[in-house]
Amino acid sequence: MAILPQAITPKISAVRGASARYDALLVVASSTGATDRFAGLPDAASLRALQQRPGTKSSVRHCTLANAARTRAFVVWADDHSSPFEKLALAGRLVKAAFSDTPRRIAIAVRGFDKTCSEAWREALLTATLAGSAPLPKFSAKPSKNAAPQAILFLDPHQLDVARIVIGARANALARWLTALPPNKLDAVQYRNAIATLARRHGLQFKWYDERQLRRLGAGAFLAVAAGNADRNAGIAQLRYRPKRTRSDNSASRRRPDIALVGKGILFDTGGNNLKPHRSMLDMHIDMAGSAVALATIVALSELRTPLAVDAWLAITENRIGPTAYRPQDVVTAVNGVTIQVIHTDAEGRMALADTLALAARAQPRAMLDYATLTGACVYALTERMSGVFTNRNALGGILSDAGAQSGERVLNFPLDADFDSDLESKVADIMQCTLDGKGDHILAARFLMRFVPDAIPWVHMDLAAAMRTGGLGAISSDITGFGVRYTLQLLGDVRFLNAIQT
Repeated sequence: MAILPQAITPKISAVRGASARYDALLVVASSTGATDRFAGLPDAASLRALQQRPGTKSSVRHCTLANAARTRAFVVWADDHSSPFEKLALAGRLVKAAFSDTPRRIAIAVRGFDKTCSEAWREALLTATLAGSAPLPKFSAKPSKNAAPQAILFLDPHQLDVARIVIGARANALARWLTALPPNKLDAVQYRNAIATLARRHGLQFKWYDERQLRRLGAGAFLAVAAGNADRNAGIAQLRYRPKRTRSDNSASRRRPDIALVGKGILFDTGGNNLKPHRSMLDMHIDMAGSAVALATIVALSELRTPLAVDAWLAITENRIGPTAYRPQDVVTAVNGVTIQVIHTDAEGRMALADTLALAARAQPRAMLDYATLTGACVYALTERMSGVFTNRNALGGILSDAGAQSGERVLNFPLDADFDSDLESKVADIMQCTLDGKGDHILAARFLMRFVPDAIPWVHMDLAAAMRTGGLGAISSDITGFGVRYTLQLLGDVRFLNAIQT
């Protein structure tokens, strides 16, 4: 199987009238008002009858229509004031129900809402359908058949930016695919090759810092994590996207990135010498989800031809146990000269990110965003329904929360007050890696990372508590969610955020 997914995008078009043939019909109807919601749809009588069936308002109800195609119809009634997350979640349930029949042609109808709300429902349904169409890695002896639909038909006029929605969905699918790969399939060598391939496809500059180069740079925190690996293939990947210049561009300013995306890419995490128990270790191939989000996001931004100059930095290694693995009470020195007292080898993510953030900061980006499946404390605080964000700019707090609400990838902005630093004071180094008891570890981890981001650079840290959730999340039905891609595209499209990082 190829290390990168095969892009499968159904043909998307709008049709008029009820004569078009389709295997599945997805309908979202407003639960308020007495207007006939199904006028113009085939076998409207059967659709109206569904509303009389028992069930909650948001239950997916279905029937087979008495038309030539014997279309399977799936209907939900929704509140006029559903949030973006609620729209995505309901769309996800509709699509999951419809895909059980492996339809080849899917029709979408939205009825009874105002224009703005109708467009939001269509976007949610298209997003969920594209997410359900994206394959995830499978390694069974018998190749599975392609169950993705061939066509998506809108039965109502729309003004969606379909190309943008497709690019966002494809980026989310890329992040999920990479995160789902088994650790023996996505090792450091294969990941580096995959990144290089994506860079060539999308016109991105690519540089790989291997362990020898990182040693010369003084990246002792990253190298400590990599020390237990059986081979010396770990490294930090840098990708650069630059928009096409205009005559008014200042060449010096264009070399400086507007945004640096930094991702934790721990390809498998045993916990090191502080070995994880089996239950905690089983799914640790997903500990590279942050790097997959950063990688997929810069790919999407290049496809969207964003006017922003963007760098992505991916910290790629494993955290293995063995005679050369780093130990509690080791003292190591990071790229920026900060010395770190190691307390627990399973707090490796912040170690790998420390040097990666410090390297990314050398280019003086106007803002930095990092993504990491960093702490269990964040999962305990939020469950896997949302992720935590932290920032060194109080003025960004509301903007970050709004991006979560508007994208449907919800976040909570945690405090990051300076007095938390007293818990990380070390008697032998500049800072302790973590504490023994783990209280508020998501906050302490963010305070630790701040030591590697210059004060002059606005910085956002996302602790990806929602990277994996049994049963999926929002529009995503797979356990691995790709959380963060959709959020970041929303955030970087917010003029308030872009204005805030320019000041």
